[in-house]
Amino acid sequence: MKACEGSPAGSNRVCIGENYKKLTWFQRIFGVLLIYVPIITMPFLFFSAYISYLHLKLMGAENIKTLSDFLPARKSHRYTMKTQITVDPDVAYSISPTRSKLFWIVNCTRYCPVSVALLEWHVYLVKLVENWWCPFTHAKKSAYKDAMIDQSFWHTRPSEVGKLTPEDRYNPIWYAEVLEKQPSEK
Repeated sequence: MKACEGSPAGSNRVCIGENYKKLTWFQRIFGVLLIYVPIITMPFLFFSAYISYLHLKLMGAENIKTLSDFLPARKSHRYTMKTQITVDPDVAYSISPTRSKLFWIVNCTRYCPVSVALLEWHVYLVKLVENWWCPFTHAKKSAYKDAMIDQSFWHTRPSEVGKLTPEDRYNPIWYAEVLEKQPSEK
């Protein structure tokens, strides 16, 4: 039985470790090279995120999280150049970059955290834009709670608020007064 076959139904665990062990050398090398292809898209993601940020600022938004809010603190990284661990090669004559401390430091303290932070920040900004312009509930809207706003565009126009269904009109994701009227949880 595979490790993932024994996982409880609905588990979010991705099966990769057991399968990785079965890959050919070529598959592993090619797969590793694909890690770096997204670097090509990073300038476009930066541009797109900053356009969303600028849009929100021009609409009057305040207290928007910045990219730095999504980056891990530098001192939270476990390893330094002095203490960084490396991978022992499978063969003695390997010239694998995984033997280099610099390889791991650059990947694990720069490329990966910045990539993840950039994507998370961009998703956060898009959720803010969505909550501002489209306060209409759908099956995935509860996932937008990390981008709550005080009022949606529709709530700023008293003549339009009445058109919203009660669920949309009083949703705490885009209507702060709902939270203010609810007793605080203790």
